[in-house]
Amino acid sequence: MSFFKKLKNKMTEQTTEVTDKFKTGLEKTRSSFAGKMNDLVYRYRKVDEDFFEELEEVLIGADVGVTTVMTLIDELKDEVRQRNIKDTKDIQPVISEKLAELLEKDGEDTALNLQADGLTVILVVGVNGVGKTTSIGKLSHYLKEQGKSVILAAGDTFRAGAIEQLDVWGERVDVPVIKQQAGSDPAAVMYDAIAAARSRKADVLICDTAGRLQNKVNLMNELAKVKRVIEKEIPGAPHEVLLVLDATTGQNAMSQAKTFGQATDVSGLVLTKLDGTAKGGIVMAIRQELDLPVKFIGLGEQKNDLQPFDAEQFVYGLFKDMIEEEDEKAE
Repeated sequence: MSFFKKLKNKMTEQTTEVTDKFKTGLEKTRSSFAGKMNDLVYRYRKVDEDFFEELEEVLIGADVGVTTVMTLIDELKDEVRQRNIKDTKDIQPVISEKLAELLEKDGEDTALNLQADGLTVILVVGVNGVGKTTSIGKLSHYLKEQGKSVILAAGDTFRAGAIEQLDVWGERVDVPVIKQQAGSDPAAVMYDAIAAARSRKADVLICDTAGRLQNKVNLMNELAKVKRVIEKEIPGAPHEVLLVLDATTGQNAMSQAKTFGQATDVSGLVLTKLDGTAKGGIVMAIRQELDLPVKFIGLGEQKNDLQPFDAEQFVYGLFKDMIEEEDEKAE
């Protein structure tokens, strides 16, 4: 049974709603990537060095990242030799299989680190404009759907309108927001929020943070200060530090991840706006080069469009057209 067939069978066992979200959310990337792949297979009937050179260009064009592409191409060449693949149409399922392997590392848990007893604190970081506040609202909705009681901390006290934006999301998903006046000390907001979460016996406290101060050093110092306050109040917290990245910014997201990782011990990534880019390959580049788990991806504007990351769902969304084409040929 081919990898495409196995993948299709696995998707039918999962919820149709989740599979549809991945298919719809990755439509731009799929139409661009799959179109170029089909063109490549049409022009090259046999798997040779010229084919691999053009495949490199297609993958780099999808923002998969040069380092990741080189790794992938080397592994594909090995598989082609081992399986004695001659025809280019037979290599498509192998490509999807290798991408799934790159995305899903052995023993890695992409689930949130939620505490069985006591309060879970999630610190959310990222530069302004990446969809940080929106992601916090959607994450609150997701956790409420899991039966968790959630409180939000409006720790971005510097950006004009940030507190009000979080308030709007709090109302939208029916979650209380702990806040102070604009310009207040973010660490003081965190202190108040922890006290409120404890008194209300909340399950999860999600903390918004500043995305821009006068310069990068100031921002990182502020985040480190906020983290120290949380650690002092709750030893072992924050239990998650989620870095929000805008998938449409491509390689720029990589440099942001490295900067924030140095200041806050990032534990996982939230990739937003994947539905708005044709370069969804950035997921693979970030996953490989930063060695950080992607925990959630944004696949739309609605409050339930933040989905827990699933490598096989992602690959299925990327190769849906090819999988359906294989099904038609089999009938």
